[in-house]
Amino acid sequence: MVSLTEFWETLAKKALLLANFQKIRYNKTIIAKGVKKVMQICICDDEKELRNSLSKIIKTELQLEGIPCRIRGFDSGNALLEGLKKESGDILFLDMKMNGLNGIDTASRIRKFSPDIVIIIVTAYPDYVFQGYEVRAFRYILKPYREDKIREALKLAIKETRRLEDQYYYIKQKGQVQRIPLQEIFYFKSDRKKVTAVTRTKEEAFYARLSDIEAELPRGFIRIHNRYLVNLRHVDRIGNTFCLCGGEKLPVSRACRQDLAVAFARKILNT
Repeated sequence: MVSLTEFWETLAKKALLLANFQKIRYNKTIIAKGVKKVMQICICDDEKELRNSLSKIIKTELQLEGIPCRIRGFDSGNALLEGLKKESGDILFLDMKMNGLNGIDTASRIRKFSPDIVIIIVTAYPDYVFQGYEVRAFRYILKPYREDKIREALKLAIKETRRLEDQYYYIKQKGQVQRIPLQEIFYFKSDRKKVTAVTRTKEEAFYARLSDIEAELPRGFIRIHNRYLVNLRHVDRIGNTFCLCGGEKLPVSRACRQDLAVAFARKILNT
């Protein structure tokens, strides 16, 4: 027979599990607040010893920084391309002189489907530094490399990945993640438990609360109605009961009218 104390403890645990489930259900991002993202590091070099050596330095540095990481090694440009098409990366250490597909050609192809990956060129040939501008290389490390240079480039690359992440809105749905540049979003529209992000070319619907999205977004997004949250950069005109956003006429509630007028005036003054 279950005691009254055990009954209440079991009930409390079930309530906590339900609360956590609801929290995850409405969380738009892959990672809940307070949980650090796993940094995806790729190393491409046809010399196994150098890949292992570089991997050890990177892993040690990230452990000291308290950053979870996953490091993948590739021995050729073709292998790297296949790997990144299956699973994206955040930071890439790329040797420029490899057998088969060289570093510049590899990086050029990567940029077509992974424009934001931070590329650090590792090379024994200084001349490749100039070619790296074509593929928007972030940093250059000359072989034989020094550990302090690797650590320095890695820290700067991590800051860059975080800066790039702040420029996107991440939507998780159906086991997949959609990433939309913030500047391309016209507005968010709420309909019961669903929110739709509207851009010039598409609409993405997902489960969320508009109030949660409003709290997470940077300045520049403003509430105009209990169902609408607009990107001020796409607002061209406002009236007493409406605003034109991305060419669409959206309703403005009485409660939001004054805040919108002030924000729009500030936008006009700053342009």
